[in-house]
Amino acid sequence: MNSANTSCEHPSPSRDDDILSSHTDDQGRKKDGLPRSPSSSQLAYTILDIPPWYLCIFLGIQHFVTALGGLVAVPLILAKDLCLQHDPLTQSYLISTIFFVSGICTLLQVFLGIRLPILQGGTFSFLAPSLAMLSLPAWKCPEWTLNATQVNTSSPEFTEQWQMRIRELQGAIMVASCVQMFVGFSGLIGLLMRFIGPLTIAPTISLVALPLFDSAGNDAGVHWGIAVMTVFLIVLFSQYLKNIALPIPVYGQAKKCHTSKLYLFQIFPVLLALCLSWLLCFVLTVTNALPSAPTAYGYLARTDVKGSVLSQAPWFRLPYPGQWGLPTISLAGVFGIIAGVISSMVESVGDYYACARLVGAPPPPKHAINRGIGIEGLGCLLAGAWGTGNGTTSYSENVGALGITRVGSRMVIVAAGCVLLLMGVFGKIGAAFATIPAPVIGGLFLVMFGVITAVGISNLQYVDMNSSRNLFVFGFSIYCGLAVPNWVNKNPEKLQTGILQLDQVIQVLLTTGMFVGGSLGFLLDNTIPGSQEERGLLAWNQIQEESEESLRASEVYHLPFGIGTKFCTSSCLRYLPFWPRLEPWNRGGGVSQLTLCSRDATGERRKDASETRV
Repeated sequence: MNSANTSCEHPSPSRDDDILSSHTDDQGRKKDGLPRSPSSSQLAYTILDIPPWYLCIFLGIQHFVTALGGLVAVPLILAKDLCLQHDPLTQSYLISTIFFVSGICTLLQVFLGIRLPILQGGTFSFLAPSLAMLSLPAWKCPEWTLNATQVNTSSPEFTEQWQMRIRELQGAIMVASCVQMFVGFSGLIGLLMRFIGPLTIAPTISLVALPLFDSAGNDAGVHWGIAVMTVFLIVLFSQYLKNIALPIPVYGQAKKCHTSKLYLFQIFPVLLALCLSWLLCFVLTVTNALPSAPTAYGYLARTDVKGSVLSQAPWFRLPYPGQWGLPTISLAGVFGIIAGVISSMVESVGDYYACARLVGAPPPPKHAINRGIGIEGLGCLLAGAWGTGNGTTSYSENVGALGITRVGSRMVIVAAGCVLLLMGVFGKIGAAFATIPAPVIGGLFLVMFGVITAVGISNLQYVDMNSSRNLFVFGFSIYCGLAVPNWVNKNPEKLQTGILQLDQVIQVLLTTGMFVGGSLGFLLDNTIPGSQEERGLLAWNQIQEESEESLRASEVYHLPFGIGTKFCTSSCLRYLPFWPRLEPWNRGGGVSQLTLCSRDATGERRKDASETRV
C-alpha cells in the first residue's frame, strides 16, 4: 500500500475560462492551477491539449501560412525546367496538387506516424537532384518553349513537353520512396540512432536553415521596409506582447455570457503579422505607391504581380493520381532522388527531436522514429503518384513556428492538414494565397530560420562544450557544411568521374549542407576518442531510455484508438520495429485505487483533511 497526504479539495474551474486563459506564470503552473512539467510550463497548449475548435482552425491556418512559402516555392522553382515558366495556370494546378497531397501526408503522420505536431510538405532536398536530372541534354526544354510569343499553352505539343518531364520525376520519386519506407519500417533508422548523438543532430538541424540565408535575403530584399516591418511585428507580438491578455465575450454553460482572457498575441503572432503586412502591401498597390515597372525596386511587393494565377485558376479542382499520365523511370533520376531521400531523413530525425522539445513532449522512442520515417516514405510515394514533381518531408519552418507561438497541440496540425486538403480542392482560394508578396515571406523566413538554427544549437546542452574535442567536431562540421556546398556549386565541372549517375549523386550530396555537416559530425564524433559523458551520449541515452518507459511517452507516441494496446495486441506484432511496446503497467490485470478522506457531520470534505490512496 502506498500512502500520500494531499489536500482533498479539488476545485473544478470553468472549462471556458481554462481554454481561453491557458497561460502560464513564472512558476511553471497553469493559471487554472493545473501543474505542468518544466518542459511544457511555457506552452499555451501542450501536445495532448485540445484547444476550442475555432482556435484550432485559426491556428491551423497560421501553420498553413507559415508553410506557404515553401509549398509554393517548390513548384515555382521547378516550373522553368518543366517548360512551364509561361503557363501560370498549370503552375497553379501544381500548387493545388502539392497542397492536397501535403494535407493527406500531414494527417497520416499525425495519426499513424511520429504523432508529433509536424506539418508535411514539399521538400527542398529533392529539388537539387530534380533540377540536375532536368538539366541533362535529353530533358532540356526546347528553345521555343522559352519564348512567350511562341507558346500556346492549350496545344497538345506543349502539353506533352511538360508532362513527359513531370512523369519522369514521378517515376524517380516513387522508386526512391520505397527505399525510405524500407529504412523506416525495417527499423534500420532506429538502429542507427544509437550512434547518433547531439554532435550529429546539432549541425544537421543548424544547417537546415543556415544555407537558406540567401533565399530569405533575396525575398526580403525585394522591399526591405516591408520585410523589416514583418519581422518587427512578429517579434513585437511573440516576445513583447505575449503576456498581454485581451478580454473577449464568452458564452458558457456555467456562467452563460461573461468575459474571459485570451492571450491573442502569444497564440497568433505569425498570422497577425502576415495579415497586417499583406494588408499594407495591398494598400500600397491600390494607391500605386509601389512601382509598376517590373524592373523597378519594390515591384514584387505588389499584390497584383501574380494576378493572372488568381483569375485563371478554377474554383474547384480535385487532384487525382496519374493526372499527368503513366510515370516513367530512369536510373539517373532514381539515384539522384535517393540522395535527396538520405538528406531528407537526416533532417526529419532532427526535426522530430526539435519538435518534441518545443511542444513539451518526451524525446521520441525508436518505434515512433521508425514509423515516422516510414510514413514519410509513404508520403513521398503518394506525392509521386499524384504528380507534385516533388516528395514530402517534415517542415522545419513549422517547427520554428511552434517555438514562437508556444502552441504545441496535435489537433492544431490536424486542422492544418484539413486546411491543406481544402486549399487543394478550392483552386482559386489556394491561388489567392500564392499572391502573398515576396518581402512578407522573406521577413517571415528571417525569423523562422533563426529559431530553427537556435533549436539545433540547443542540443549542445547535453555536451561538454569545455572540451576541445567537442568544439572541434561542432565547429568543423558547421564550417564545412557551409564551405563545401558553396565550392561545389561554383565548380561542378571539377567533380566529373565519367559516370553520369555517379556524378549526379556526388554533386547532390556535396551541395546539401545538412548532409555534409551531419555526416562529418557523425564520423568525427564516433571516431575521435571521447567518453560517453563528454560526448553527451550518457544524458542523451538516458533521456531516450526514460522516453521508452514513461507513461507520457506512451500517451504521445502510441498508435491511436487503442491500436497495439486494446486492439491488434498479438505477440507477433511486437517484433515489428515500428510497433509500440506494451509497457509493464499495461501487461496483465488492472490496478484499483481506493481513496479514503475524512468528512464532517454533513458529509462534506473537511478543509484540513488528508486523503490516503491505496
